Amino acid sequence: MILLAVILLTLMPAGSLLASDCVVLLHGLLRSASSMSRLEERLQNAGFAVVNINYASRASELDDLADEAVSRGLSECRSQHDGLVHFVTHSLGGILVRQYFSEHSQEQLGKVVMLGPPNHGSEVVDYLRNLPGYTLINGPAASQLGTETDSPLSQLGPVDFELGVIAGTVSINPLFDLIVPDPNDGTVSVASTRVEGMRDHLVLPVSHSLMMYDQQVIDNVVHFLVTGKFIPVTQ
Repeated sequence: MILLAVILLTLMPAGSLLASDCVVLLHGLLRSASSMSRLEERLQNAGFAVVNINYASRASELDDLADEAVSRGLSECRSQHDGLVHFVTHSLGGILVRQYFSEHSQEQLGKVVMLGPPNHGSEVVDYLRNLPGYTLINGPAASQLGTETDSPLSQLGPVDFELGVIAGTVSINPLFDLIVPDPNDGTVSVASTRVEGMRDHLVLPVSHSLMMYDQQVIDNVVHFLVTGKFIPVTQ
């Protein structure tokens, strides 16, 4: 069944019902739009219009980054298409979507897929942000991604849009693996990726830094955007 679902999605023609929908891609901290290029190509092949936003993740705090990156994605999609606008994000990008739609209308908002989002923060930030130069190197938004109960993340509350979250369990950094509770992707724990109100949650053997290149992740992203759920896991 999984193989059949993947084949059907791969063969979906560009003239399908998805043709009027647009997907905004938002990369993570210290990354660029090129890190989402494989997802971009796959979504285009599935019939979506795609806007791959490049934003300066080190430039501002969360609210300013969200206003700049999310609003630009919405504007570029709406200038070309009149259908729903979906979002696929990696890490920090998911927090920007939550931040933006906590304060703005969700008119025309479709589905959202977040890859490795630190919805409850990351212990890596707790450990590193007081070191000299951390904010200078990583930017002010990075310092807001800790796990403390009064952090900006804790003020966002449950999501009220159609959200699917993919978490990873492979760490490629032995130091961070000691800091972040298991299971984790080397930066964010599986527990931290969960958020109240999400529709589906999937755990895969992928790392935080590389999950957006993984074929199983990509197939599940497309499947969720089309069906509203991830590919069923068979025992």
